[in-house]
Amino acid sequence: MKTLLLFLSFLLFNSFLSFAAEEPNPVLDINGEEIRPGVEYHVVSLIWGAGGGGVTYGKGPGNEICPLAVVQAPSDLNRGHPVTFTPVNPEEGVVRVSTDLNIKFSEPPIINFCRGSNVWKVHFNEALEQHFVLTDGVEGNSGCETEANWFKIEAIGGLGYKLGYCPAVCDSSSEAICKDVGIYYDDDGTRRLALSDQPFLVVFIKKNVDILKSVTSA
Repeated sequence: MKTLLLFLSFLLFNSFLSFAAEEPNPVLDINGEEIRPGVEYHVVSLIWGAGGGGVTYGKGPGNEICPLAVVQAPSDLNRGHPVTFTPVNPEEGVVRVSTDLNIKFSEPPIINFCRGSNVWKVHFNEALEQHFVLTDGVEGNSGCETEANWFKIEAIGGLGYKLGYCPAVCDSSSEAICKDVGIYYDDDGTRRLALSDQPFLVVFIKKNVDILKSVTSA
């Protein structure tokens, strides 16, 4: 009996080690610190200069006022509006790569005529035949009815990342769309976040952290 108990304990211990080893890596900000749920970060282009700035609010794809869209500021001096991340597991203490999460603007737009939420969601625009990232999504409540609200962060090497959409929160047999989040350029030059084969490469800067200080210390 003692031998059996020792053998079972050994199996359980090895199973725990295997699970721990397979846990996805945490997402890091530009200073190499782990990103935490509920903490405010700016999502900024990895490519400085012509790459543009951070994500912020904008009008909808057809210049609709509501719901507001997620766009990229054209200037790299503009960090945009900060966001917070909420992992699908509410008990998770860090944000991890390749894991479903909600993204939400933590501050309202300066001028707001909409009553919807600041949570990001994917919405298909039939006129343009394109999936855009808009606001007015639902936070939490993972399942098929909230599938449009779940994004992923994927590492691309170093401290660079890309945003993706490939939700795993629905148990339905239907296959979910799996795409990178890229930039869709309107005729007027507006840079809209949309599902794409070309990813929008980003870094994460904690709110109120000096960019130059972050870069020199990274």
